Amino acid sequence: MIENSGGHRRQVLLASVRSLATTTLLVAAYYLLPMDAAFTATTVLALGCGIAAVAVLLSWQIYQITLSPRPGLKAMEAMAITVPLFVLLYATACFLMEHSAPGSFSEPLSRTDALYFAMTVFSTVGFGDITARSEPARLLTTGQITLNLLLLGVAARLLANAVQRGRQRRGPNESDSTPPSR
Repeated sequence: MIENSGGHRRQVLLASVRSLATTTLLVAAYYLLPMDAAFTATTVLALGCGIAAVAVLLSWQIYQITLSPRPGLKAMEAMAITVPLFVLLYATACFLMEHSAPGSFSEPLSRTDALYFAMTVFSTVGFGDITARSEPARLLTTGQITLNLLLLGVAARLLANAVQRGRQRRGPNESDSTPPSR
């Protein structure tokens, strides 16, 4: 069943609100949760578990995309939730590392500085104002760069394939990207 453009706009709005609300909650948790633990092997294990959780979340979202009546919209929502979660995991790791081993980065990192650094690494902008100085910080950053490439390349391809499968499942005459013309 093809919806009218008002229904399409409502679904786009709802998906956007859900994505924004989820991102807002994640950022609020990042700033509000206590982060006074040292960066230890347990922290590395927690980061690994967090990355695994992101992979599981993304896999579940890919499956949901194939079942969705609007797979393109669902894929946008998946990326709008996955990317902030991924970046916040690395921001947390950078923040904890700097507070456990001051001097790991070129300047002390507040939560905002750590988020800024993780985002510049993710976006491949790398302004150079904050740099990883210690070997563990460089390893953490190298790990993030590697996973960034995987998230941006492999995950984006998997999402695109899921959208294509979802559209094929619905039939060739239905599209979720544009409302039907009148």
